[in-house]
Amino acid sequence: MNTTDRIPLYQQIQDYIRTLIDSEGLKGGDRIPTEKELMDRFNVSKITVVNALSGLANEKIINRVPGRGSFVTIPETEQSIPVPLTSIRQEESEAAAVGTRASTGIIGLIMPSIDDYFAARLVKGIQSGLLENGYRAVILLSGGIVEMEKEAIKTLKNFGAEGILIFPVDEDQYNEEILSMKFGGYPFVLIDRYLPGVETHYIAADGKLGASLAVDHLWELGHRDIAICSDSPLQTVTVQDRIEGYMDALKNKGALINPAHIITDFLMVNMENMESHPLFRYIRNRMATAYITLNGRLGVQIYQMAQQAGFHIPDDVSIVSFDDPTSIVEEFSTFTHIKQFEYEMGYRAASKLLDNIKNHAGKDRIYDNQLIQPELVIRQTSGPCRK
Repeated sequence: MNTTDRIPLYQQIQDYIRTLIDSEGLKGGDRIPTEKELMDRFNVSKITVVNALSGLANEKIINRVPGRGSFVTIPETEQSIPVPLTSIRQEESEAAAVGTRASTGIIGLIMPSIDDYFAARLVKGIQSGLLENGYRAVILLSGGIVEMEKEAIKTLKNFGAEGILIFPVDEDQYNEEILSMKFGGYPFVLIDRYLPGVETHYIAADGKLGASLAVDHLWELGHRDIAICSDSPLQTVTVQDRIEGYMDALKNKGALINPAHIITDFLMVNMENMESHPLFRYIRNRMATAYITLNGRLGVQIYQMAQQAGFHIPDDVSIVSFDDPTSIVEEFSTFTHIKQFEYEMGYRAASKLLDNIKNHAGKDRIYDNQLIQPELVIRQTSGPCRK
C-alpha cells in the first residue's frame, strides 16, 4: 500500500500547498490553486477541498477571500494594498482634513435593507448609541449592490457625515470606497461582516460559534442528519464562517461530514411554486431530520415547505435559524434560533465610531475587531429526533 493512501485526503492537499509555497517561493498575497483545480488534481469533492483550505486558513498560512480565491498570508509587518499614487495624494489630503472637519452631528448608516427584525433591532441599537451622544443618523440603502454602496459612501461624505457605519455588501470584489476611507483616515466601522485580509474596525457576531451551538443542540436531541442551508448565491464571509463552525462541531463529535447536507448556491424567490424547488424535494424525501438556516427568512420558508410536504414541526423536522424571524419581542418568538444581540451590536458599533471620531483613531492604523458571542434560544421548532 502506498504510504500516501493512509494520509487523509484533506491533509494531502494541505501538504501539497505547503510544498508549493516553499518550492515556488510564493510570497504573501500570491494566489494558490483554485478550489476547482485542487478538486481536479486530487479527484475529491468540494467539501474536502474547503476542509483543507479552512485548516490552512486557521493556521494563518493562507487567506481565503470569497469570490476571489485563496492567497498566501501576508505577514503583519508587510500588510499593504497597492494604491495608485494619485489616490495616495488624495487620501493624504483627506487624512489631513480629518482633524479640522467641522462637526455636523451627522453619522451615515449604510444598510442593504431594513425589511426584517434583524435590521430593525440593529438600527434601534445604533440610534440609541448616537442619540445619547447628540448625534443623528442619515440612512441610505445599498440594496445589496456594491455600486449603490459606493454611491452611498460618496453621498454621505459630501453631505457632511462625520463618520459612516456600514453593513457591507458581500460581493466577489472589494468596495474601493471602503479601501479609500481606510487609507484616508476617514472614520468608519463595519457591522456584522468584515473584509478578509483587510484590517478595519468591525463588530460582528461570532458565526462559527453560532453554528456550533446549533449543531450541539440538535445533536443532543438525537439528530444525526443535520443540514445547513444558505440561500446566498455567493460563498460569502458570513456563509463560510458558519459552515466552518458547522463542520468543526461535527468533527468534534467524530461524525462524518455529508456534503449533501451542506445546501448552498440556490435562490428562494417566492413560495408560489414551492413543490418544484429542489429544496422541497430534499425535505420531502427526508434527507435530513433537522435544518440550520443561515437567516430567519429561510427558516420560515423551510417551515412552510415541511408543512406542505405533510410534516409536523418539530415532531418530524426540527429547524434552528440564525436570527429570530417571528417576533421583535423575544418572549413571543416561536423559532429556536441563534440570538446575535443585534441591538448590542448596533449600540457598540455607534459607540466605537464616535470614539474614533473623538480621538481621530482613523489615522493610527490600530484596528479594533469585536466578536459578540451569540446564544442559543430554544423555542418551539426543535425537538427530539423520531426517525
